[in-house]
Amino acid sequence: MALIRVTAIRIIVAKYGIIMVDYAYPLAPLALLRLQSWLSPAFPIGSYSYSHGLEWAVEDGHVHDRKSLVAWLDADLCHGSGRNEAILFTETWHCAANRDSNRLIEIAELAAALRATSELALESSQPATACLTTLGLVWPDRVLDSLERTLHERHISPALAVVLATRAARSGIPLPLALPAFLQSYIANWVTAGVRLIPLGQTDGQLAIAELENSVLAASAQANDAKTNDLGSAAFMIDLASMAHETQYTRLFRS
Repeated sequence: MALIRVTAIRIIVAKYGIIMVDYAYPLAPLALLRLQSWLSPAFPIGSYSYSHGLEWAVEDGHVHDRKSLVAWLDADLCHGSGRNEAILFTETWHCAANRDSNRLIEIAELAAALRATSELALESSQPATACLTTLGLVWPDRVLDSLERTLHERHISPALAVVLATRAARSGIPLPLALPAFLQSYIANWVTAGVRLIPLGQTDGQLAIAELENSVLAASAQANDAKTNDLGSAAFMIDLASMAHETQYTRLFRS
């Protein structure tokens, strides 16, 4: 199979700033196409129906324009659940690449437990379940099938980061490419929710995504050096927003 060389940017978080270094990785064109499909808004997992507590944050006035939206999402990426998703994705990718099935199950269990509210748990498990179903029908993989069976037997909900990281590793997609792409998709979904809720114009939405690019890369770099012992969140306002959203009177989103 022919390979293309894809350049990724490795972000090194130094004491006085961020150092960016280009690395070229061999990647089969088919694997790149599949990664784009799995992270596309057209992939049928229902992510568009969740707002990650953003709906309440808009109603309560915490998020009201592009600047406040970017600040809210930057905090999530650097200090909240976005950071945790990056660490879980990284750990899962290494387990799948090294064929460490026991550790993979441990990470999956941890990912399922690491949800602050019922809505954030649903936001993780429902798209992950749909993702497993679609991948099994269109791009089947024995490791992912085994993971799904084990989680079902143990009554553990799947997490999207774990599912996609496993499939990316099994497809030979390098982590320095897969992780930033996953986080970009993660953050773009919340920006899309913000565009609908605040509301913002489509151009403002794209500007918000562009302004968060460095945060995506920095979160990816930090996750590369982190372990599961580093999991945790200091973005408590997002958790509180999710809790408040559960009893919000008028809602468009499921979280």
